[in-house]
Amino acid sequence: MAFVTGLFLIDAPASALNNLGAIPGEREDNTVGVKMISTKAGNFPYVSAQAFRYWLRTTLEERVPEWKASPIFREEKIAYTAANPIRYWDDDLFGYMRAPGKSDTAKKSREQMTMLEDATPVTDTITRASPLRVSTLVSIAPVNPTNDFGVMSRHEGNPVPHEHQFYRATLKGLFSLDLWSCGTFSYRNRTGFRNLDDKQVKLATDYPGVEHLAAEKSYRLPKAERLARVKALFTGMAQLEGGAKQTLHYTDVSPALAIFAVTKGGNHIFHHTVGANRAGQPEIKIDALREALRVFADGILSPVYVGWVKGYLDEARTAFEQFVAEHNASVAEQEQDVLRIKLSHPREAFLNFVAACDRHPDWLD
Repeated sequence: MAFVTGLFLIDAPASALNNLGAIPGEREDNTVGVKMISTKAGNFPYVSAQAFRYWLRTTLEERVPEWKASPIFREEKIAYTAANPIRYWDDDLFGYMRAPGKSDTAKKSREQMTMLEDATPVTDTITRASPLRVSTLVSIAPVNPTNDFGVMSRHEGNPVPHEHQFYRATLKGLFSLDLWSCGTFSYRNRTGFRNLDDKQVKLATDYPGVEHLAAEKSYRLPKAERLARVKALFTGMAQLEGGAKQTLHYTDVSPALAIFAVTKGGNHIFHHTVGANRAGQPEIKIDALREALRVFADGILSPVYVGWVKGYLDEARTAFEQFVAEHNASVAEQEQDVLRIKLSHPREAFLNFVAACDRHPDWLD
């Protein structure tokens, strides 16, 4: 099985991209704090994986025309998607969990949908682990958040004070996409593995070009459609938008740096190639990357795509460009062209990978 394995950095110069609400005990009752991991080394601001997935889902819906988002249903304190991965790309790549809804509110929610097939109830509890795995986005070094104090004074009477936290940090996130699982749906009657109920199995059998993997009790969509979903996902990554407090701390959340490749296993081979130096600044650890490319050479199935915005860590980029030139010359001599490094802008790196998918449908096998 192959995975798209990668990491990225978000440059947050003065930001509050994920907030936790009011902080008890502060001098103002309405003080809004940022999410942080507190350790002996200090405080590490973070963005939850749920928030990042929301950014990506919203970007896909708004910026990628071919993306097919799943409708959302609400039953009092429960919300869920259609849980139909055959029809909706969102359910396929981001996963779901849904049980039969028998309450009056569930029935009413389905009746309010304009298309009856969108609201078809499920017959059994079904779940799908997301083929797309993402980490929490964590600051590479500890920082002390700043408390910003302000007032609302555009009215008669006493001003209304308010306060919120923000930080200056570099956030690092990991991602991994299980290419084999994209467009492949199990109907095994086992907790956590039943992606399709009986009605959806019927939809799968009637789908043009579907492949029945009888031994695995799964159905697989045609490769062209599976590729289209993967390509759409990374087209969205190339245009990523989102984040809280953008009206006050406008932050570009598109990656300033990204490193990724198609690998045979799901373990993250690039995790330790990027970190912080003693001053807490981002550092591309060339020796760690060189070691990863050597140790995992037999498990890398694509070029290593590196996206790096010019103007970001320019001094470090000069040394990295020299390493890339030496590395590519070495792999060319050894006729290991698949291990070459392709350096470009992050957006170009993601789109170059999208283009390469058409030439390598075997990555989905």
